[in-house]
Amino acid sequence: FIEPDWASLTLGVFVCQACSLLHRSIPHISRVKSVQDTWDASEVELMAAMGNSAAKAKYEQKVPAFYYRPTHTDCKLLREQWIRAKYERNEFEFIEKQEPYSAGYREGFLWKRGRDNGQFLSRKFIISEREGALKYFNKQDARDPKAIMKIETLNATFQPAKIGNPCGLQITYLKDNSTRNIFVYHSDAKEMVDWFNAIRAARFHYLQVAFPGASDEELVPKLTRNFMKEGFMEKTGPKHTEGFKKRWFTMDDRRLMYFKDPLDAYARGEVFIGSKENSYTVLSGLPPSTQGYHWNHGITIVTPDRKFLFACETEAEQRDWIAAFQRVINRPMRPQEYAGIDHMEEPIDGFPSK
Repeated sequence: FIEPDWASLTLGVFVCQACSLLHRSIPHISRVKSVQDTWDASEVELMAAMGNSAAKAKYEQKVPAFYYRPTHTDCKLLREQWIRAKYERNEFEFIEKQEPYSAGYREGFLWKRGRDNGQFLSRKFIISEREGALKYFNKQDARDPKAIMKIETLNATFQPAKIGNPCGLQITYLKDNSTRNIFVYHSDAKEMVDWFNAIRAARFHYLQVAFPGASDEELVPKLTRNFMKEGFMEKTGPKHTEGFKKRWFTMDDRRLMYFKDPLDAYARGEVFIGSKENSYTVLSGLPPSTQGYHWNHGITIVTPDRKFLFACETEAEQRDWIAAFQRVINRPMRPQEYAGIDHMEEPIDGFPSK
């Protein structure tokens, strides 16, 4: 919990410093003041009359269950659009204002990164709850989509730094049980967040049908997820003699994927990280017999079949990766996760030395 050091005098709410900066971007709605400043009696009365609980009851009275409520760790785009949706657009007081993401169908144009040349091109996207898919088209008048992404395996996460755009969104889905990435953005921040929440709405609808007895509280955490950790490490092949190569790693729950470039469409390979009950362990360092030049800070993942060797550039990175691996290994496997192991045989799990 972050202590609120600021207040919005016009809205009657206390906010943290990070949110106070965002409130300043809507001065026609919110006038902020530090709690350390001198306050006159009328200002104190105004805050006492409203307060955060009363403001929440007013401005958040009809937030859809699927709508993403950002925290202080989320990107600026999500936090700013949440504040604007609440206080500037009053989206959660009037249901009709939620149609862009609540209608069960949305179409529009997004800038999509080309798989081969890395250029961003305008592409038409359609998401349909009824069809259970997100589709995009290479040509404006094309009848057939270039790709059909099943809502069942769809995920979306904002990646502004990686994509190089404040509205950059990474969409992932499974194609032939391999993870496929597409990278998109829109120049309008509201549009991009609306797309993100439309994906969450479609996922919510899908999960409600798939798990009819489940509560909203059980389903909402499954709508979208941020990656547990990403970054560069070095890896070697299954014989541990192939030499170490620098790769971009993404840890998506129990799937550890590696890419030649952070914006690659497909992973070069994938490692399944099981639990300690299944004889998975993570160790600091590399076996003494490890050959070849590599970064100094090693990590060994021991699985029932073999050892995977990684090297990090800094001790801090090594510590963060070990902590991420340990969190997953310490968590017992869910029944549906066992299916993941079956699909990650050689060559994916074989860590081909690419």
